[in-house]
Amino acid sequence: MQLSVIILNYNVRYFLELCVLSVQKAIQNIDAEIIVVDNNSSDDSCAMMAARFPNVKLIENKTNFGFPKGNNIGVDQAKGEYICILNPDTVVAEDTFEKILNTKNWQLNTGLIGCKLIDGTGNFLPESKRGVPTPWVAFTKIFGLYKISNVFGKYYAQHLSENQSGKVDILVGAFMVMKRSLYLEVGGFDENCFMYSDDIDLSYMVKKSGRENYYFAEASVIHYKGESTVRDEKYMKRFQEAMNFFYNKHFKKSLFFSGFMKIGAFVFSKIKKAQQKNRSITIDNYIFFSKNEVQLALEKPVSYQTNLLDFSPNNKLQTEIIFDIQSFSFKEIIDFMQKHKAATITYKMYLPQSKVIIGSNHANDIGEIINLSKIA
Repeated sequence: MQLSVIILNYNVRYFLELCVLSVQKAIQNIDAEIIVVDNNSSDDSCAMMAARFPNVKLIENKTNFGFPKGNNIGVDQAKGEYICILNPDTVVAEDTFEKILNTKNWQLNTGLIGCKLIDGTGNFLPESKRGVPTPWVAFTKIFGLYKISNVFGKYYAQHLSENQSGKVDILVGAFMVMKRSLYLEVGGFDENCFMYSDDIDLSYMVKKSGRENYYFAEASVIHYKGESTVRDEKYMKRFQEAMNFFYNKHFKKSLFFSGFMKIGAFVFSKIKKAQQKNRSITIDNYIFFSKNEVQLALEKPVSYQTNLLDFSPNNKLQTEIIFDIQSFSFKEIIDFMQKHKAATITYKMYLPQSKVIIGSNHANDIGEIINLSKIA
């Protein structure tokens, strides 16, 4: 088998459904499997998987083991030569895995390969490519110096633009592909770290093994990262613990830096939390792209269109565009979002079988789920 796609889920039932639907389309021409590992979700994620995707391997953990151990459990049962670690709040295009697996980068001394991640409005997520967060690099990140000049741009690997492929040190755990043998060689995700520095640690361990990690800009994946990462006090505490874990493991222990990280993590999480709370968007109208006869009962006017090429933006109105995923490919949707990203446009996807509309308006927002069956 060529590829195993491992999706670790925790309480994101509808995003998981959308993710698996997109992955199924993306592996149609590949000898591949999907493994969903559920970390003791309290929603009906497992029931949905059993009913909707009976051919997908489902591992139901009875405890929330965290990101590292949850993924390690999935990799342990994987049969593919390559593995893809994939977040449940992502959407891949139909050609994503074919592009990644066929890239010439695998002919080199390759470790991990990541791709271009965009948020729910089509905007590039800079954490798609990063540098090693040494104390100085972490300082430039936490206090925003990377925004001033590329001299301080190592945290987000600003030696590459978002559309430029090349070598990077660190890739994000939302989407990373590597050989299963290499994953096992470096020990997989370190289970002593619950979350937030696990992907940094794995990327760094691969680098220390003598391999090169690559950012592959030719494949784009949506990551509704706000859905599973609320910036609250718990997030602040875990972020701080994660950074301390990474520095204590790979760098000299420093009381000064531990104190700095405590202050920096506090400031960083408070800023993120404020951004999350203060974003409020009032929708003026909806555009529903569908080739099916579907009527949506929404609070504001809905215009119905069947052709993506017919779209003409109106910058005077706050418009929410909804895609019927049965009418268009995920690649068409992702390309459209990147082409038409604007402050006056938000995007959602309509899942016909579940009768829900889901998406996220910003990288710092919690994902939105509109259950149309309850409205009706």
